[in-house]
Amino acid sequence: MSVSLRAHVFLFLFSLSSRTGLSRYIEDIETSDGLFSLLSLDQKRESEDFIFRRPLRCLDMLATDGQFTFVASKPELACATFIIAEPSEVINLELSDVSIDCSAGDFIKMFDGWVLKGEKFPSRQDHQLPMHQRYTDYCSSAGAGASSRSSQNVAMVFFRLHNPDSSFTLTVKKLHNPFPCNIMSQNPEGSFTMVMPHQRRNCSFSIIYPVEIRLVELSLGQAKSNELSPQRQVWTGCSGSGDYVELLGGNGVDTSKMFPVADLCFSLDGLAQMKIGCDNSVVRLVSSGNYINHVSFQYRLLEQHELPKTPDNSLNNFCTVE
Repeated sequence: MSVSLRAHVFLFLFSLSSRTGLSRYIEDIETSDGLFSLLSLDQKRESEDFIFRRPLRCLDMLATDGQFTFVASKPELACATFIIAEPSEVINLELSDVSIDCSAGDFIKMFDGWVLKGEKFPSRQDHQLPMHQRYTDYCSSAGAGASSRSSQNVAMVFFRLHNPDSSFTLTVKKLHNPFPCNIMSQNPEGSFTMVMPHQRRNCSFSIIYPVEIRLVELSLGQAKSNELSPQRQVWTGCSGSGDYVELLGGNGVDTSKMFPVADLCFSLDGLAQMKIGCDNSVVRLVSSGNYINHVSFQYRLLEQHELPKTPDNSLNNFCTVE
């Protein structure tokens, strides 16, 4: 993940912060001490035995394996760390050398996904676990709360420490995921195939850029139609079919709150494409569990002249382009 792309991801995350939900914990974070210098750190492994180590910052983003130690020099009441891996990986988190005062209101919590602007990725509809099981609270159960494993390629740690010299070490290890589901893409262009083998589950591939998406192959359990849904129109037949693909656009991360651009509920062996001029563009595969469904697609960053110019904030014009 290049410095410029990491900077874009970080700016996207920071731009979504507001005074609602979890974001109240990060609204007071100081950014004057070289926040974006973390993006220029070389985080490459030199050998299989090498363990990358560096200090953890109050507001941080991690994209590599390693050990990251936070030591408070003053009360830190609003800290968050966003962790991202490759699409085909999940993230294992372990806490060690923890020196905090839970009785004084300190906490360290790990979350299976990301929380931004009161929105969660993956959404409730797309995650297999109920919301309360996606949180791991170190203070609630110090033994069981010392480790967590994500269900997708993103995870989050947020913490509050009242006393100077409070500290902990976070170990990040990425593991292979044979059936990736609910992916946050690090890159503005590329290709991917989502496969859902006989599972009743929804999978989203989220691209936090305005992009053109090209569907090159789609295999679903049932054929319902033979043409692409018109832009800004949802087929009721698709949502009722149980197996379909949605293209979504929006400026948040919760797919249930994003705008449906198009949906398809027929098998496709060819090319269908759509430009989505949003901060977040999503390919979402909905599966009934009765079939082996898969969708293959390519995506590329829209050029500046391709971005939408909307005269107002009406829903029909919101972050979509022809």
